Amino acid sequence: MKGVFIFSAPSGSGKTTILRQIFERFPGLFGFSVSATNRSPRQGEVDGVDYYFLSDQQMKEKIEKGDFLEWEQVYEGRFYGTLKSELERIWSEGKVVVFDVDVKGGINIKNMLKEDASAVFIMPPSIEELRKRLEGRNTETQESLNQRLARAEMEISMKENFDTVILNDDLETAVTQVEKHINEQLKKWDILK
Repeated sequence: MKGVFIFSAPSGSGKTTILRQIFERFPGLFGFSVSATNRSPRQGEVDGVDYYFLSDQQMKEKIEKGDFLEWEQVYEGRFYGTLKSELERIWSEGKVVVFDVDVKGGINIKNMLKEDASAVFIMPPSIEELRKRLEGRNTETQESLNQRLARAEMEISMKENFDTVILNDDLETAVTQVEKHINEQLKKWDILK
């Protein structure tokens, strides 16, 4: 079984919440690709589950060795990437791969995997709503909040590079639209009859 779904969105768009519900609606079908980063874990995050937390040196070594399918310096000194080994790990389990990656990473993976991948962009209702969601997390300084919002505007401008754009102004509607897109794509790939 092959097949890859790529989910990208500005931080705070609700992508993780949508994916949790999608995994519940398709039990056992998907394998979640764990991204690598050189940032420190947030409270409650687990290495190998939420991210592979690498040191700056480990990240640089893996980049130099070509171990990443894609990688990006998302913020100054802060790298995120997708290890090639994640594709084989998940496919060897007989599952469809799900990537939760930044927008540039999603576009890069889609360009590499072409028709074997379906790229989904989760669109926030507005930048102002995004600001409220990010402020509600209580994880951002004013500087990091401003960086995330500026990045969000850039990422939204790239949404045309995705196969489908789902507006998340109502969670249940967004989840239903993502589920419909997944069903259609699985049929195209002959994974779902």
